[in-house]
Amino acid sequence: MLYARSGLVLGFHGCKAPLAYDVVNLKQTLKKSQNDYDWLGHGVYFWEHNLSRAWEFAYKKWSKNASPGMVGVIGATIDLGNCFDLLDYGNALCLKKFHQMISGLGIMLPQNTSLDDNGIHLRRELDCTVLELFHKWNESNGLPPFDSVRHAFMEGPALYENSGFREKTHVQICIRNLHCIQGCFLPLKNEYLIDSRFEGLAASY
Repeated sequence: MLYARSGLVLGFHGCKAPLAYDVVNLKQTLKKSQNDYDWLGHGVYFWEHNLSRAWEFAYKKWSKNASPGMVGVIGATIDLGNCFDLLDYGNALCLKKFHQMISGLGIMLPQNTSLDDNGIHLRRELDCTVLELFHKWNESNGLPPFDSVRHAFMEGPALYENSGFREKTHVQICIRNLHCIQGCFLPLKNEYLIDSRFEGLAASY
């Protein structure tokens, strides 16, 4: 690509608090997610510049059966490297044409599933498969592998009637090359490590 993203971004990864401490203290490393429904393909997922969304995700996933202090968030300084940024029109068209190509070859593809109340697919089996096949095709043709994938996820109810904005829309990045993660830290706003109600914490941001 002639023009690529430059500079560093901040990402936030919701997890259990012990893992957050271990990663920051270099006792563990983050592991790639390899579910067949990961919407940006396989890799380590971060919310880009969105600490509150990472906290909410972790809180809802682990707080019900967790002891106090179990919920955590890892902050990371990330170099996206060779990023397949699907917010770039050219990259989006590239993936569209790739899908057309493999469909024309008769390759059987799964479908996205699990519609939520707002008509949004939460499990992206189709998107994951297309992206993983794209990466294999890209590298088999001698092209540089992509270090990361980036896109916006439309999520949640509309902010108000007839609004085009949704409550939980966010930008996610999927890190395929773990060397892109330059360093990890515990965010300064560390109340998220306490097993408290999200509503009270959210008001402090």
